[in-house]
Amino acid sequence: MSSEPVIGVLAMQGAVREHVAMLAEAGARAVPVRRAGELSGVDGLVLPGGESTTMSRLLESFELLEPLKARIAEGLPAFGSCAGMILLARQTLDGRPDQQQLGGLDVVVRRNAFGRQVDSFEADLDFAQVDSGPVHAVFIRAPWVEKAGDGVEVLATVSGVPGVDEETARIVAVRQGAVLATAFHPELTPDVRVHRLFVDLVRKAA
Repeated sequence: MSSEPVIGVLAMQGAVREHVAMLAEAGARAVPVRRAGELSGVDGLVLPGGESTTMSRLLESFELLEPLKARIAEGLPAFGSCAGMILLARQTLDGRPDQQQLGGLDVVVRRNAFGRQVDSFEADLDFAQVDSGPVHAVFIRAPWVEKAGDGVEVLATVSGVPGVDEETARIVAVRQGAVLATAFHPELTPDVRVHRLFVDLVRKAA
């Protein structure tokens, strides 16, 4: 692989263009992925935000679910933001019974944990493995990680959110090997550091 890895962005829903722009700024060549055959041409994959149950159905409709599960199980680096985090989890709470999981992360995620669209908020987070100060995070109908397995590294937590138990720090960013996930949307800010972290993971995994 060259120093410019090819990273796919699942182009079914969500802020696809924003992720593409951030990945380019972070030193990768970003391409949209809509078909199973396109997975073989990427060194990593971003799963953007959106509506996780809809994205689950679309993955099945486009016959992407099983090929993507297989590629992630084989070690394909993946980064999920918001709904992408939900899809990458091994289990989702408060999801639909027919919702499918990709299982790239040994975590249990609670869907819409922070509330509805009107409960969206922003916060500055200390983010492990990201230098130069806090990461400004945008949360929109966001999940949180209810439980993380032993092999999962917690990268960021948030507490003091209105309407949520203020004493409990909620896990909102995790990493397991070459799989990264955030409950928030780093693609909606000018800060490219989270995407740069993922691009570095892709390079190291090659």
